[in-house]
Amino acid sequence: MPFLSLFLRLIQIRRNRLVCLKGRQAAHRPWIGARPFQRWLAPILGGVGLFGLGGTMVLGDVQFQRLPAGGLQPQALTDDDHTLHLLWLSGEPKASDIFYQRQLEKRTPSAQLKVNSQPGSAIAVGTIRGAQIALGRQGTVHVIWNGSNGAVPRSAESSPLLYSRWDTTAQTFAPQRNLISQTSDLDGGGTLAADHLGHVYVLWHGGTPGHKTTEEKRQVFLAKSSDDGKTFTAEKPIADVSGACGCCGMRALVDAEGHLFALFRGARDKVHRETTLLSSIDRGTKFNLTVLQDWETGMCPMSSAALAVTGRGMVAAWETQGKIYMRPVKSKTSAATLDETMTTGSKAKHPSLATNIRGETLLVWTEGTGWMRGGDLVWQVFDATGKPTLDRGRRPGIPVWSYAASYARADGTFVIVY
Repeated sequence: MPFLSLFLRLIQIRRNRLVCLKGRQAAHRPWIGARPFQRWLAPILGGVGLFGLGGTMVLGDVQFQRLPAGGLQPQALTDDDHTLHLLWLSGEPKASDIFYQRQLEKRTPSAQLKVNSQPGSAIAVGTIRGAQIALGRQGTVHVIWNGSNGAVPRSAESSPLLYSRWDTTAQTFAPQRNLISQTSDLDGGGTLAADHLGHVYVLWHGGTPGHKTTEEKRQVFLAKSSDDGKTFTAEKPIADVSGACGCCGMRALVDAEGHLFALFRGARDKVHRETTLLSSIDRGTKFNLTVLQDWETGMCPMSSAALAVTGRGMVAAWETQGKIYMRPVKSKTSAATLDETMTTGSKAKHPSLATNIRGETLLVWTEGTGWMRGGDLVWQVFDATGKPTLDRGRRPGIPVWSYAASYARADGTFVIVY
């Protein structure tokens, strides 16, 4: 049904023009253009995947972008100029390479650049230990990843947590280096965040050298940089954190006020695998801990999480018992934590969040993925008040060891990358 794709794309173009005429900051009005028709058709047609114009899939206010052949585990960020920064893994899952590409709005993408200086030093197996990206001062790109079995440099008691940054002088990524200096037993994926003042924060969970590292004794560690990643302090444990789910990942983000947030999964008494929020208002000197939700299980779920800054504050998304939960963790309208939103699917994992100029939020996740198993991507758009809209759907195509990422264009259109 190509004519339906063309018809809705023409509607989308017309609507975008009308929104632009009212200015980027104008309040969104659902009667502008044909958005009600798109929302009515989206859940019906989206579920069967009928849209296609060349390599771009279009569905209402959601578009789809495929990674290059063999690409896995996308990470997508946009900067203040609406430039897309895209990161992904490629190659042998046990010894992968990391690729980076940038694309100015409505321009041809840049050449693909390899991030890791040692071939095959990243790992896609497990879907948790891949690369993460952050944007710092003047758009500096920072990347971290768990090293593969053959990755160097490494310490005697831990696989490496590797870091690289964009070198503006050399116009390439700097040689990778290991940020672990005095911890052991890196397992689940680390995370990083950066601000516009040159601060870079790298967090991971692990143990203390010379001691047996059980899950209930794992700690979260922080290494900091104040010079755009040129140098880092030695890692230090974050106080009051005792226990971390060994093979679960983390996610960190800095908001516009410079406050640092990070999500990890605890392992209290080996069975209370709580989604826990770390928050700091003094650039990582002190942290508050907030348990967002408990999950009583004796097994590690190999889960990941997401954070995003919205017009209402900071929003988090995470997995519990095969469902994805989302809720604000820092609200501009109330000091209290707001109600949770839960997905209705099953076997849901790997959430991703994006927000647009209208204050809407896109939540993307996978269903059916697992060890050596791909699955579907599923999405839901929420309006500026946090209520679900009719913009939702599902489509197959998530490869083994992968998930989806998401971002918003300048016109408010969401894009899902997989």
